[in-house]
Amino acid sequence: AAQLLADGLQRGQAVAILGTTSVAYALAYLGAIRAGGCAAPLTTSATPRQLANMLADSGAIHLFIDREKRAELTASGVDLGSAHHIMLDAADGDAPAMDSWMAAAGSTPDIAPPEPGDPFNIIYSSGTTGTPKGIVHSHAMRWRQSVAGFQSIYSEDARAILSTPLYSNTTLAVFLPTMVHGGLARLMGKFDVGQWLKAAEAMRATHTMLVPVQYQRLLSDPAFDAHDLSSMQIKFCTSAPFSAELKAEALRRFPGGLVEIYGMTEGGVVCMLQAHNFPDKLHTVGQPVKGHEIKVIDENGNELPPGSKGEMVGRSPTMMSGYKNQPDKTREMEWRDADGNLWFKMGDIGIMDEDGFVQIVGRAKDMIISGGFNIYPKDLEEVLMQQPGVADAA
Repeated sequence: AAQLLADGLQRGQAVAILGTTSVAYALAYLGAIRAGGCAAPLTTSATPRQLANMLADSGAIHLFIDREKRAELTASGVDLGSAHHIMLDAADGDAPAMDSWMAAAGSTPDIAPPEPGDPFNIIYSSGTTGTPKGIVHSHAMRWRQSVAGFQSIYSEDARAILSTPLYSNTTLAVFLPTMVHGGLARLMGKFDVGQWLKAAEAMRATHTMLVPVQYQRLLSDPAFDAHDLSSMQIKFCTSAPFSAELKAEALRRFPGGLVEIYGMTEGGVVCMLQAHNFPDKLHTVGQPVKGHEIKVIDENGNELPPGSKGEMVGRSPTMMSGYKNQPDKTREMEWRDADGNLWFKMGDIGIMDEDGFVQIVGRAKDMIISGGFNIYPKDLEEVLMQQPGVADAA
C-alpha cells in the first residue's frame, strides 16, 4: 500500500490485477484497498482485446500480472496503455517482481480512512462482445456484506478453503468475511478433487465456497467418504442452478450446514437457503435475508401479487454504486415503485411462495412468446428431464 501511494496512486483509483489466484494476488487486492484505491481484478478467461478494454475502462496505472498472462497479452499485440506492470510471480524483463517492488519494511501508507461511499472494488461482469460492465462496490456495501451479514458465521477461528478465482464475486463472498473476522484462507490456484479433499482434511477446514459442479465432482469421487471433513461448519454455494437432488445428497454425505446464496454481483437482493434447516424447500433458493426485499413484476413493469410468476426486482443495503462509465446500462437495471424507491431488475423469472421462499423459473431474456403465451425454458427442461434416458437438458 505504501509503495502504491509512492507510485502516484490517487484516492479511489483502480489497481488492476490479472493472473491465477495466489497469496500475492490476495496481497495486491487488499493492498490496493489499504492504500485508498479500488481493487480491479480482471477475468482471466476474457480475450486480450477485452482485457485491454477493461484495463483502460478501470483507469488503473498499476497492473499486477503473472508471467503466463503477460506473455499471452504481449503475443496478442494489444495495446495495454502505460500501466506499470508488477509481476505476481517472478520478474519479467522491465517488470519487477512484487517482493522487490514493495516499499521498505516498516513503511506505512499515509492515507485517511475511507468514506462509506468510496469505491472498494470493480468486478467486471462476463460478456461476449465489447467491454464487460464494471460493477462498482462501495466500502459501505462490502462492510454490510462482510461484517453485518456474517457476524454469527465467522470468527478468528475460521479456516476457509477456496478453489474458485479471486476475480469472481463468488470467491470474494467468503474470502473477504474470512479476512475481516481475522480467519485463515487457503487459496487453490485450480480446483482438483483429490487436492481439495486432502487440503480440507489436513487444515480442518470450517468454511468453503463451491459451485454446483464442484459439489457434483466431490461427491462423485470414490475417495470422498474416506476423508474426515467433520470440522466443516458451513458450505456455501452460488453462481449456478443447484438441483434439489444434489443439495439432498450434499446434506446426507457432506458434514456441516449447507447454504445456497442467490443474488447478483450488482446487488439488488440476496436470498439464502439454509438447506440443513429447510429440507422441504430444496427446490427454492431460500428467502431474502434481513433488510432485503423482492417484488415480482410483469413485462410492462407492473407489480404482481404474491404467488405470481414474473421478473423479480430487489432492493437492499448491498446494491452497487453503478456500472463504471456506463450510466445508460445502470439505468436499464433500475425499476422504481410507486413511492419512487429504487430497485434492481434481477433478470430472473421467479415465484415467491406463501412462506417467502423464492423459486427460480428461468431467465427473463430466455422467455419464449408463442401465440401470446409466455413459455419458460425451465418448464420444458423439467419435462425433458423426466424422460427415460435423458441425462441433462438445456
